[in-house]
Formats: sequence, structure tokens, C-alpha cells
Amino acid sequence: MFPAMMAFAAASDLFTMTISNRVSLILIGGFVVLALVTGMSWQAIGMHALAGALVLAVTFTLFAFGWIGGGDAKLAAATCLWLGWPQLLDYALLSSVLGGFVTMGVLSLRGAPFHPPFLVGEGWYARITDQDTGIPYGIALAAAGLVLYPSSIWMTSVLH
Repeated sequence: MFPAMMAFAAASDLFTMTISNRVSLILIGGFVVLALVTGMSWQAIGMHALAGALVLAVTFTLFAFGWIGGGDAKLAAATCLWLGWPQLLDYALLSSVLGGFVTMGVLSLRGAPFHPPFLVGEGWYARITDQDTGIPYGIALAAAGLVLYPSSIWMTSVLH
């Protein structure tokens, strides 16, 4: 479920420049169900929740300053709920690096002298090339989550 929701969040941000609250709610609900089904200790659940809460506090502050979107803030927090403390710093660093690439790509696209005629009439393309819109940072957040997921407790416990 986690990989599917990450892919959906990235695609949604690319095509609509929004990430639905449902994505974060499904991720939170999925975490709770999986944690209970796998017998995760209450202490471990609490630590994962604390990691998600910390990221939500930081990203909500960034949202309040207008630096990121609300969907991005909630997606990052829900992702860190799944990844927990062991991958928190890796997630922050990787999503920042990937976010830089997404930002450079979008800004390059916006500054391009030529745009493919078959894309010009598409709504998503118009939004992403509009100088007055933000950057679909959810792509980087989701990609970082997908890169780190194979080394998460969820996958390493299955593989060992």
C-alpha cells in the first residue's frame, strides 16, 4: 500500500498540483493497521508517531511561511510515520536533493523557449509551466519515500 500511495501522491502533484488529504489519511490508517497486525510494540508505534508529529510540526511551519504546500507537509509527515526515526534524516536529505532536481527541472521547463505543441493545451502542462504556480514538491517527497522503503523496518523484517 505504501508504494502505491507514494506513486499516487507524486502523480497527483504532477497532474493537479495538489495532494489530497485522503492520501495522508490512507497512509496513517494503513500504518496503524499494519503496526497492529504485525504486533509492533506500543513503544515502537509511539516512536513512529513521534517522528511523524515532529515532521508535521516542521513542515506545517514551512507551510505557514508559504514555502511548501499543505499537501506536501502532510505527505512528508505521513511518510515519516511509516519510516520512523531510523530513516528520518535520510528522508530529509534525500527529499531535499530530489526536490532540488524537481525544482531545477520545472524551472528549466518554464524557461524553455519552445514547448511541444501536443502538451501546450493540456491543463497539467499549463499549470506546471505557469510562472505563478509552485513546484510539485510532492514528487520529490514521494520518490524519497519509495527509495527508502526497501530499507524500512517493514521490508527488512520481511526479508530477514
